[in-house]
Parts: sequence; C-alpha cells; structure tokens
Amino acid sequence: MQIKLIVAAVALALTTSACSKQVTEESTSPQSKTSQLVNSNELTQDLLKKIGQTLDIQYRLITNIPGEHCDKGEGEPRCFVAAIDLTSQVDLNSKDWAIYYSQMRPIQSVVGDEFTITQVQGDLHKIEPAAGFKGFKKGETITIEFRGEPWLLSETDAMPNYYIVAQGLAPVVIASTQLEVDPETGMEVRPYVTAFTDSEAHYKRRETDKLEWAKSHVLYRNNLDTPVDVALAENSILPTPNKLIIKDSKQALNLKSGLKVDFKDVDPAAVDAALQRLARIGVLQTEQGVKTELLPLSSAQVAGEYRLDISADKIQIFAADDAGFSYGLASIAALVNPKTLTVSEVTVEDAPRYDFRGMHVDVSRNFHSKQLILDLLDQMAAYKLNKLHLHMADDEGWRLEINGLPELTEVGSKRCHDLNEDTCLLPQLGSGPFSDTKVNGYYSKADYIEILKYANDRQIQVIPSMDMPGHSRAAIKSMEARYRKLMAQGDQEAANEFLLSDNEDETVYSSIQYYNDNTLNVCMESTFNFIDKVIDEIAIMHKEAGVPLNLYHIGADETAGAWIESPLCKAFVANNDKGVTSMDELGAYFIERTAKLLADKGIEAAGWSDGMSHTRPENMPAKAQSNIWDVVAHGGHKRAHQQANLGWHAVLSQPEVLYFDFPYEADPKEHGYYWASRNTNSQKIHSFMPGNLPANAEQWTDIENLPFEADDTVQKDESGKVISGPLKESIGFAGIQGQLWSETVRSDDVAEYMMFPRIIMLAERAWHKPSWEVPYQYKGAVYNQQSGFFTEEMRQAQRDDWYRVANTVGSKELLKLDKADIAYRVPTPGAVIKDGKLFANVIFPGLDIEYRTAGGNWLAYEAGVAVTEPVEVRVIAADGKRKGRTLVVE
Repeated sequence: MQIKLIVAAVALALTTSACSKQVTEESTSPQSKTSQLVNSNELTQDLLKKIGQTLDIQYRLITNIPGEHCDKGEGEPRCFVAAIDLTSQVDLNSKDWAIYYSQMRPIQSVVGDEFTITQVQGDLHKIEPAAGFKGFKKGETITIEFRGEPWLLSETDAMPNYYIVAQGLAPVVIASTQLEVDPETGMEVRPYVTAFTDSEAHYKRRETDKLEWAKSHVLYRNNLDTPVDVALAENSILPTPNKLIIKDSKQALNLKSGLKVDFKDVDPAAVDAALQRLARIGVLQTEQGVKTELLPLSSAQVAGEYRLDISADKIQIFAADDAGFSYGLASIAALVNPKTLTVSEVTVEDAPRYDFRGMHVDVSRNFHSKQLILDLLDQMAAYKLNKLHLHMADDEGWRLEINGLPELTEVGSKRCHDLNEDTCLLPQLGSGPFSDTKVNGYYSKADYIEILKYANDRQIQVIPSMDMPGHSRAAIKSMEARYRKLMAQGDQEAANEFLLSDNEDETVYSSIQYYNDNTLNVCMESTFNFIDKVIDEIAIMHKEAGVPLNLYHIGADETAGAWIESPLCKAFVANNDKGVTSMDELGAYFIERTAKLLADKGIEAAGWSDGMSHTRPENMPAKAQSNIWDVVAHGGHKRAHQQANLGWHAVLSQPEVLYFDFPYEADPKEHGYYWASRNTNSQKIHSFMPGNLPANAEQWTDIENLPFEADDTVQKDESGKVISGPLKESIGFAGIQGQLWSETVRSDDVAEYMMFPRIIMLAERAWHKPSWEVPYQYKGAVYNQQSGFFTEEMRQAQRDDWYRVANTVGSKELLKLDKADIAYRVPTPGAVIKDGKLFANVIFPGLDIEYRTAGGNWLAYEAGVAVTEPVEVRVIAADGKRKGRTLVVE
C-alpha cells in the first residue's frame, strides 16, 4: 500500500526545495546553477530576483454584495469580488513562472483568460499565466479579478509574502507584499492592501447586516456613558474580590520603603513570582519595608482562598495554600497606585468562583517565542488565572520536540517551498518560501520543561494539546517524511511504526481550513503507536519538571469526513473486536480509545465540544473535560448543558466573547478572524454571564447586530427522546477559558495586542460572580430581548460595575502592563465635531488623547477645543510612549 510514498521519495531529487538558508545564498544555490532548465525566455535567477524586488502587487476588495456573479449553490448566494493588481517594472513574455500566495477564502472563479488561480493545499494558491496572457510590459498594470466565498471583511485576510518561482531557480519573495511595522503603534501594517472604505460594499455580509463600522462617532457614542472618575479605581482590585471593606479611606499606607516579608512556614519560592510583580511596579523586599506576614487560614474551603488585612503598621495575608498567598500578594499589587505606591487600609476576603480559569494560546499556526509564554504566565498569575492550554500541534506546525521522533520538528516545525514536503511543510498563512522566519520554530525539551517550571512557580497548570485526529497535517506529513527516509534505508518495520496515513485512501474531503489530507487514519495501529509515544514523551518532560501530566487535550474537533474510501478502514469496519460496525462510528471510536489510553496512564482527556459530542458516554472514562466553543447566538447553551449534565468538566470557551483572535472593534483594519464576532471588546467580555449562558440573549446581538433567542426549555426529537434541556440543579460549569488562535497573529507583539487587556476581563469573569448576573432558571426558560429576566436594576448594576472596572484599567492596570513591557492594545478613540469643536473619549478613562488638524502636529486634547477639519485623533498608552491607531473624525 505504500508504493506511492516510495515513488515520492525518489522524486525528491527532482523537486525545487527552498528551505532554510539554502536559497538565500544564491551564488551557492544548486538550483541557480541548473542552466539547462532555464526557459527560452531567459528567466535567470538575477531576472527573477529583479522581478521580486520591483513587481508591485495590490490586493483590492471590490465588493461583498452578492449578485449574479456568485456561483449558485445551496441556500442564498454568497461571494465577494476581489482583484490582484500587478504592475511590472520589467518586460516579461515568459509563461514559465508562477506566483504562490495565501488566499484565505476559497476562489469560485477567475475573470478572463490571462491567468489561472489554483489551490495547492489549505490556503496556498498558485497564480499562473494562462492561454490569454500577453506578457508584462514595463509600467503596465494587469488586473486579476476573481470571485471568492463567502465574504472578505478584514484587511488582515490578505496574507503577506507572495513569492515567484520558475523551474530550476530559487524562489524569490515579492518585496511589495511584505509586512511593515508602524513605528508608533508597533503593529503590523499591510501596504499591499487597498484600504476598505465603503461600509456597504466592504463591510456588510449581506443586506440584513446591521453591524456599524466602528468609526469615530460610533465609538464616541459607545463610550459616552462611562464617566471619568479616578476615585472609582482607588480601592479597586481586578479581578474583583468577594468582599472588600475599607477601614480608613483617608489613611494611606506608603509602600515606597517596600515590604519586609515574614514567610512563617511558607516556602519563599512559592510566592517569589508574586513578589517579583510587586517589585516591577516599585514595591521591593527590604529590611526597612512594611511588615508583611504570611499566616495560615484554617477555614479555607477552596483552593486559592485568602484573606488580606492592610493596617497602618503591617500587612497580613491568611491562606491555606501557595496559590492563596500568591493571590493575596497579587491583590496588594492590584491595590497599589503605581504612581504613588500607596494603598488604603482594607480587609479583603476572597476566593475564586471557578476552579478552572484558563487561557489558551495557539503556537502551531504561527509560532510564538518561549519569552512570550513566560511573560504571559507572569500576567496570568497577576490576575489569578491558573490554567495555560498550550496548543502545540495543528495542520500548520508541530511545535514540541519529541524524543525519538525528530521528523516532527525537523519537518513539521517549519514551512517552506518544498512541494514534496520532505524537509518542511508547504507554506501557509503567508509564511513565504523560506523556513528561517519567526513564524516557524518549536520548543526544545529544555524549553518546555522551563515553561512547566515557570508556570508551576506561579500556581499555573500547563495543559499540552496536540490536535487529533483532524487538524493533524503537520504530524501526518512529518511521519510520511520519516517513512520515506527509513524505507530508503531499507528499514520497513521502523518506517511503518508511526505512520499516520493510508496511502491508498482515496477519500475526497475538505477540512474547515481547506485541507484534504489533515486527518489521522484511525484504523491503523501505527496511529495509536504514535499517540502513545507522544504522550509518554510529554509525560517524561512533565516528570523532569516536577509537574505530573494529569490533563491532556486531544482536540477531537472538526474531523472532516475522512476515511470513507480508506481500504484499511473498510477492512477494519468489516472485521474488528472494538465494537465498530460502521464508518460513522470511527470518530467516536478514536476519541474513546484515546481517552481510555490516557486514563490508563492516570491522565484526564480533554477535547473540544463538537468532537466530544460524537462519543458514547458509556464508553468514556468517568473523568473528562470538554471545552464548549459553541456560539451562544446559535444555541450554544444546549451543548454546554448536555455535556455538563454528563458529569464532564465543561469549560466555557464561547467564541463570540472568549476568542481573543477576533477584532476588538468592528473595523476592517483590526486584526483577527471574525466568523463569530467582529467586535469583542473588553466591555462585552465584562458583560458575559457564564452562569446563565442563554440569558445572554437578553443583552447581546449576533454577528450582524441582530437580536436572537435562546430557548432553554426541554427539546425532544421526533421519537420523544430529550435532545437538550436545562442544567441539572446539582451541575455547574468547571470554569471558563479565553482563546488565542494564531492564523492572523504572526508576531509576539500582535499576540499581546490581541490578548491584552482582554485577559483582565477574562480573569474578572472567571474569578468573580457579579451581583447583576441573571440567576439560572433550572426549570427552563426562553430568553430574548423582551423576556425580562435581566431587569433594569441588574442592567444598571452592570453599568456601574463597568464604570469601576474601566476606570481601574485606565488608571492603574495599563500602566502596570507598560512596566512589564506588554504590548497591549491601545484603544481607538471616539470623537465627534460639534459646531466646530472637538469632543473625544476612550473606553478606558485615564488615557490621554491627542488630535491634529490637516496633517499638522499632534496636540493634547481638551474637551471642546476648536478645530478645523479634517481632524485625526489617537490615544496614548498609559506610560506616554506607544500610540494607538489613528482615526479620522467623521
């Protein structure tokens, strides 16, 4: 069955490979010396390089409005029209070249007969001259117009690093398609993208779409009710404690002299990270500092509970575990005014609402450095988050060194222009043709062990995740490369030991990211050999770090119709002792078997809710975790309740409020995907009611800003079987988790921009149950904007709470992030001009705003200042250094 793989190994010698630094040194590149392959139009390496340096490419959205041009399919027609404009500075008649680029949305058709665009794999596409191509003339612009689906609503959809190839020559990146960094904001900009300007054609999904583009006047209206009141932040702790009593609001304890900590029986190493954070904001450990005692709390009911008492001459923290003492110190840091280093005399009694308070980071789509993870762990500890879900393997990359399987990182950790994928994966997500870029990379065993120890010192559990059986292309291609290598060495047994794909499988499918080869073959024993090996090696690293592996996330989501035509699966279904009688049961079989494999090792299995829903609960271990990523506006509460009612640890991960790779505001210049939300700002996250998911229908709208209804009554199928219903009274959710997926997140700075300050709101909702949350109706209810469970009194309490939180973030927390060198998002301001005067505001009061007129100098904003249009506005970071994105006042 492996004949095709052997043939592919032989073909390696004929493939143009552009991995690592082999092609950056053109004088030594073997491809550049292959003169016999240069075409008759004399496409040389020098000419290809010149084309790459001078070819101007512009990606231009024409319209999202569907019409006769859309391909007809099931349901309403949906498509967008876009164009790629190419302006050459050289004459070129040759047709023997191709441009590779990432096209995030599938193409329906190309207009005209000059070019073809074909999908290679995933988002990698290839532009080639067609029969009607007449050549490039110097200075002439040629337009490739095409139709794609379903819509294109963000400028970040246009991925960078187009590159041109010709047979026998090294690929060359087209310089005009490379990213630039805005020196004032520090954020990526895409100079090759024509700005979106038309609200109707460029930013509506369809006629029903009522979401407003977040232009300056929209933001001004949204921010208008939030008062600027520094007093609200003075004794505010984020996340909010259960009880805070101010003993003397006029008496402030000055911490400029530092803290003199009496650790009693507490290991100083256990709270060192919390003390380091205090030191970063200016509160050091000194002999002359305020006496600070760490004392036992015998009455603690839950992990992390603490009591903090600040008086005129000393500070006392009472706790029963390391986490409680750390959280007490974190609350001191939260109370400290970072400008004066003073705190009020208070008593705090506190404990977390949820045991699971997590943040998920995807380093597989685009790699992110170890330093980013360490910095994130510091901030998670500061805001009392305790779970890091580290997503290290997906279709686009494998990011963890595994002993005995070097191909996973030698091949699977990098992307480059090797079409056979013997040395790297295919380029994706605008990664370009070379492997020596920051979006490629992996954590060595030593790196991972360091991360584990660093997290443990901050009372944070690291949950490793290598997605399977879908989202597994990096592993599959790495093991195929291993197979070819070992077969060439004559070691057939070793070659087959960890193979993940049936080469005779002719199933035609497409994953959600448009791969047709990204799913492990679950009918092969070698697949389970691989899983067993990977888990054992990760467990060894955890043991070396002194942190046992007891929770492992298998993914289990978005498995795209694989296996149907696999000979091995047909044989397996026809004859097995696993109870599998049809192809439809293979997905459940895989998850159940993998979960049992983990349970036998003392490890709890976790997965995403869609995959977990296919399992048969009676075949699952008693302990299992499910991350609920179902959209609330689409009835997402139903699966959350179903899986919680099974007794599983249901962790809420709702996309429209907890996916931090989505845009902050409804603006096509904002980074991020947007399939569930186009405006997930901090206020929306603050409004989340995790204890009553369906009740959010009373305050939220869907992705098109339309109201929706959430029916939480008992639902039955045609046979009378209950298929969904309310939570059982003894059941609750295990916690909540924020998510950062990294398809559009290429750098560490952009990752921090997307996560912060939203992580503070995540911590607020994970730790604290607000008084304004609608009580859950265990007998069932239907929620909509008229149902009335969310009373006006509750709404006002929510608004008042937000005013405090917003002023706290603006007055204190962002400056602390600046001191930690976190590249948080500096918000865009709201602004209007009334009678020739400028009025502006910002979502976090306390941040300064600047304005300029007619391209002049930036000036400090004062309310009602007279201006001459056009006017631009921007917000300044808390430390006065970085700038937010500039908006034109409309």
